[in-house]
Amino acid sequence: MIQDDLKMLNGANLAYIGDAYFELAIREYLLKKGITNQNKLHKLAVNYVSAKSHSKIFDKIESKLTEEELQIYKRGRNHNYHVSRKNLNLDDYLKSSGFEALIGYLYLLKKERLKEIVDLSIKAVEEENE
Repeated sequence: MIQDDLKMLNGANLAYIGDAYFELAIREYLLKKGITNQNKLHKLAVNYVSAKSHSKIFDKIESKLTEEELQIYKRGRNHNYHVSRKNLNLDDYLKSSGFEALIGYLYLLKKERLKEIVDLSIKAVEEENE
């Protein structure tokens, strides 16, 4: 996909693909660590892929993002979402959507920066859980 095509996608579209990619990357990371118990895999994955986790990740990596990446994040965060889940903090949800949009954007452009952002995200979660 080329950058002009990405301009046609709204923040929710980018977040949609970003969420899927990030969850797959985390599942692969956990399996590579040798974790095979399904319950443990699920519990650990939630530490990386929940809206609350994405919000915390963004707070920790924001200063490392480029201006372009911050613009994409804002595109995802500012999309007009219709959220009605009672147990979900709206601020966390919006930050999560922005983070996922950034991941989706980098994925669709096949940018090498994607691996750096995923690695920074993993590091952020692991530092939080130490």
